[in-house]
Amino acid sequence: MRLLVFLFLLITTLGFAQNDVIAKAYFKNGEYEKALVEYKKLYKESPSNITIVNQIVSTHQQLEQYNEAEAFLTQLMTRIKYAAFIVELGYNFQLKNDTISAQKHYKEALSAIDKRASNVYAVARSFQSHSLLKEAIEAYEKAMIINPEYNFSLQLAQIYGEQGNIEKMFASYLSYVEKRPALARDVKRAINDFISEDPFNDNNILLRKMLLKNMQQQPQLVWNEFLSWLFIKQKQFEKAFIQEKAIYKREPIGTDRIKELAEIAIRENNTEIAKDIYKYLIEISQFNEDKLQAHHELLQLEIKEAQPKAYPAIKAKYLELLSQNNNSTMIAETDVIQEKEVLSLKIAYAHFLAFYLQDTNEASRLLKTTLELPLSKFQSARVKLELADILVLQEKFNQALIYYTQIQRNLKNSTLSQEARFKVAKTSYYKGDFKWAESQLKILKSSTSQLIANDALNLKLLITDNKYEDSLQTALKIYAKADLLAFQNRNDEAIQLLDNILEAHKTEPIIAQTLFKQAQLFELKKEFNKAKVNYEVLIENYRDGILVDDAYFYLAKIYETELNLPEKAKQLYEQIIFNHADSIYFVDARKRFRALRGDAIN
Repeated sequence: MRLLVFLFLLITTLGFAQNDVIAKAYFKNGEYEKALVEYKKLYKESPSNITIVNQIVSTHQQLEQYNEAEAFLTQLMTRIKYAAFIVELGYNFQLKNDTISAQKHYKEALSAIDKRASNVYAVARSFQSHSLLKEAIEAYEKAMIINPEYNFSLQLAQIYGEQGNIEKMFASYLSYVEKRPALARDVKRAINDFISEDPFNDNNILLRKMLLKNMQQQPQLVWNEFLSWLFIKQKQFEKAFIQEKAIYKREPIGTDRIKELAEIAIRENNTEIAKDIYKYLIEISQFNEDKLQAHHELLQLEIKEAQPKAYPAIKAKYLELLSQNNNSTMIAETDVIQEKEVLSLKIAYAHFLAFYLQDTNEASRLLKTTLELPLSKFQSARVKLELADILVLQEKFNQALIYYTQIQRNLKNSTLSQEARFKVAKTSYYKGDFKWAESQLKILKSSTSQLIANDALNLKLLITDNKYEDSLQTALKIYAKADLLAFQNRNDEAIQLLDNILEAHKTEPIIAQTLFKQAQLFELKKEFNKAKVNYEVLIENYRDGILVDDAYFYLAKIYETELNLPEKAKQLYEQIIFNHADSIYFVDARKRFRALRGDAIN
C-alpha cells in the first residue's frame, strides 16, 4: 500500500513539473494563450501555489486582459489573505492607467505591515519585482521602525544602487556590515561595482570619507579592514599597510593579512612597499617561520634587482640565515611549518649559488646533503627538482632526466609530477630530441595545472610548426640552444643566437617565435625600446600568427608602464578586445583599457 501511495505521488509530482516546464516555455516564447491554458491546469492541481498564481496574473497582463487579472486576484483574495496580492492588484490598476486606484492599493499594502510586520517580506518583494522602488524602500523602513530587530540594510542598499543613490547605498551597506562584520566580504563584492582604481573617483572619495567617519565615531576593526581593501583596490599599498598595522596592533593574532598584502604589492611591481612589509613582519612576528619566510622573500626581491657585484653580500645573508636555522635534525627539532620554510630557503640558496654565482658544485653538494635528511616524498621531490635543474644548467641532461623521472614515478598524478614531466620534455627539447619531447608534451596538454598545460601546448606548437620545415631542423636546434642559454641566465648569448636565426632563416616560420623570445629577453635586460621594435615587427609581418595577441599585449604594457604613452597602450589593448576575444590576455587587456580610459573597474 505504501509503495502504491509513493508511486502515485511520484507520478503526480513528475507530471506537475513537466506541465510547469511546458507553460514556462510557452511564456518565454511569447505564446501567452497556450501558456495561460497550461498555468490554469497547474492552478487546478495546486490552487495555493503563489508562483503559479503570479504567472497566471502576468500572463493575463501580457495579453492585456487586465479585467480578467483583476477578477482572478479579487476572487483569490477572498480565499487567501496574502498581502502581496494587494500590490499585484494595485500594479494591475497601474497597467490600466488607473493611478488613483493603484496608489490606493499600494497604501493598503503598506498598511498591512502596520498590522503584521512580517508582511514586509511579501510586500517589499512584490514592489521590487515591479520596479516600484520608492514603495519598496518605504516598506522596509516601516518594518524596521515597527520591529527594531529587523535589518533590511542589505535590501535597501541594493535598491539605492538601482536608483543611483550612491551615498545612501554605501550608508546602508556599511550599516549592514556594522551589525554583521563576518559578511563584510559579500558587501565588498557588491560595492566593488561602484568604485574604480582611481582614488580621485567621486565614489571612491565618498566611500573613503564615510569609512573614516565610521572609524572615528565607532572604532571597529572592520572599518580598518574596509579601508585597507579600498586602498589596495586603488593600488595605494603604503596606505593599506598603515591600516594593516593598525589592525595587527589591536588584534595581534596572525600575520596572514599582512603577508597577503606583500604578495599583492609584489604582483603589482611595488617592491619597495613589499620590502617594508617583510621588514615589519621580521620585527613583529612571534613565529620563527614567519620571520624566516620574510627574510627569504626579501632575499628574492634583492636578487631580482641586484647587480653581480652585490652577489657576495647576498650569499653572506643566506649563510647567516641558514646557520641560525640549522636543521640537521629537521623533524625532531622544528615544527612542520618551520621545517618547510627552512627547506625552501635551502633550495633557494642552492638555486642562487648555481644560477647566479655559477657555483654548481657547491649547490649540488648542498642539495645532495639535504636529501640525506628524513624528508617526506614531496620534500624529497622538491629537492630533486632543483638538483635536476642544476644538472640541466650544467648540460648534464641524462643525469637530470633520471631525477625528473624519479619524481614522476614517486608522485604519480600530482602537480609536482606533472611539472617534472614537463621538465623531461623541455630537457629533451634542449638536447634536440624533439620527437621524445613531443610525446611527453601531448600527455601534458590535459594537465590539471593550467600553467603547465599552457606551457606544454606552446612548446609542442613550437616543435610541430618547425620540425618539418628543414630536414636537419637547423633553426629549431639553434632556437632550443638559445632557450637553454636563457634558462642558464646567459641572456646576451641567447639574444645573439636568436639574431643568427633572424639573419639566416628569414623565410622560416620560426621567425615569429624568435622575435617574441628575443623581445622577452630584451625586457628582462630592461632594453624596452629594443623589445618594442621586435613586437612591432611581429605585429606588422605576422598579423595572422598565434603570437600576435601576445605582441599586442606586451607592447601595450611597455607603452603604458615604461614609455608613459597611455593612448598608444589603449589602442593596442583595444586590438585584443575587438579582434582577439579568445586570447588569454582578453580579461587583462579589457581591465587595463578601462583603467586607462578612467572607467570603474569591477
